[in-house]
Amino acid sequence: MKVYNYKDLSKDNVEEICSRQIGDDKLIEERVLAIIKEVKKEGDLALLKFAKEFDKVELGKLFLDAAEIKQIASTIPAEAKKAIETAYANIQKFHQSQLKNEDKVETMPGVVCWRESRGIEKVGLYIPGGTAVLPSTFLMLATPAVIAGCKEIVVCSPPQADGKTNCYLAYCALLLGIEKVYLVGGAQAVAAMAYGTATIPQVYKIFGPGNRYVTTAKTMVQSKVAIDMPAGPSEVLVVADETANPSFVAADLLAQAEHGIDSQSILVSTSAEIINEILKQVDKQLDVLPRKAIATKAIDNSYAILVDDLASAMDFSNQYAPEHLILATDNFEMLIPLIINAGSVFLGNLTPESVGDYASGTNHTLPTSGFAKAYSGVSTDAFLKKITFQYLTDNGLKNIGATVETLAAAESLQAHRNAVTLRLKDIIKND
Repeated sequence: MKVYNYKDLSKDNVEEICSRQIGDDKLIEERVLAIIKEVKKEGDLALLKFAKEFDKVELGKLFLDAAEIKQIASTIPAEAKKAIETAYANIQKFHQSQLKNEDKVETMPGVVCWRESRGIEKVGLYIPGGTAVLPSTFLMLATPAVIAGCKEIVVCSPPQADGKTNCYLAYCALLLGIEKVYLVGGAQAVAAMAYGTATIPQVYKIFGPGNRYVTTAKTMVQSKVAIDMPAGPSEVLVVADETANPSFVAADLLAQAEHGIDSQSILVSTSAEIINEILKQVDKQLDVLPRKAIATKAIDNSYAILVDDLASAMDFSNQYAPEHLILATDNFEMLIPLIINAGSVFLGNLTPESVGDYASGTNHTLPTSGFAKAYSGVSTDAFLKKITFQYLTDNGLKNIGATVETLAAAESLQAHRNAVTLRLKDIIKND
C-alpha cells in the first residue's frame, strides 16, 4: 500500500488518487451494451445462453417457485437462521421508523397543500452472487420494499453450480414473503428487469449493488427504468489517530478488500507511526484470510494518506466521498459536523463497518465511486414516490387567484390565466 503525505499533494494529485477510473472501462461498456441488446432481442433464450456461458449452468427454467424456495430454506443451519432473523428484525425496525406522515400545510387562507407516499408498484432487486453470495443484501433491499408496500418485488440472483440458490437466500425469501427468485445474474439480469422477458416482469426501478458489469448496465438502462444509485466496487476510508487500535483498523481495511480485486481500502492518519503499525497488521492478518488472493490485489489498489491533523483528514475524506467512513478515534464527536460526503459512517473504535453490512439496522446499499457527493444510501424512501395534493376553497381561490393570473399573463399563457379567471367569475356570480 503506497503512502502519501497530504501536504505534498496538489489539487490535481488529490483528484487523481480519488478517481476510481479503471483502464478497461470502455471495453466493459461495449460488452454490457452487447448483452443488453441480446436480452432485448432474444429474451429468455439470451438469459439461458448467458447462464451457460457465464455461470457454467444449464438451466431448465429461469426461476425457483415458492415450494422450491421453502425446500431449500429448510436446509439452513440453525445458527445461520437465528442470525438472519436477528439482522432482519434490526433492519425492519430501522426502516419502519422512516415511514412518516406529513402534515397538511395551509400556505394561505383556503389553500391547503400536502404530500402522501405511495410504494413504487414494481421494483427489481439484484442480489449479487459472484465471488460471494450475499443474503445480507437480500435483507437490505427486500425489507424496505415490503415496508414501502411495493406490489411486485422481482428478485434476481445468479444461479449456483446446482442451478438453484443457496439456503441463506432462500430463507431470506421465505422470511420476506418472496415467492419467486429468478436465477439470472450480471448485466443480463439488469437488462431483463429493465425491458422484461416472457418470464421476468419489467419493473419501474432497479436496486442493488454489483460488479462493474452490473453497475454499467444500470447506468445504460436509465432511459427505460429508474435505478437506486451507481453502486460499484466496495470501498472504505478509515480516519485513524493515535487513539486508534492498529489491529482493528487493519481488519476494517481488509473487510472491504476481500469483497473484490477492484475494491478500495483507504487509510488517512495523523500519525506515521500508526500508519506503519496498521500496515504491519494488514500483512499479518492478510496471510490467514481464505480470500487472500482477492484481498491482496485490492490492497495493492489502495493507499494511505498522512495528514497533519484531523481537520485535514476530514477535508480529504469529503473529497474522496467514501461509501463507508470509519472514524477510528476517541475524538469522533468533534468530527461529525465536518462530514459532508459519505454513504454511511461508523463512529469510534468499537464500531466496525461489518455491523452495518449485516445487522445494526442501517442499509448497506450505498453510493460508491464518489457518488456519495450527490446520492444517499438505500432507505424506505427509495421505494416510495411522494405525491403532492392541493385543495382550494372559495376563499382560497379568491386569495391566490390574482397572483396566478398575473404570473400566467407574464408568461403569455392565457389558458392558464383563464382557468383561474373563469372560476373567480363563477364564485362572484354565486356569492
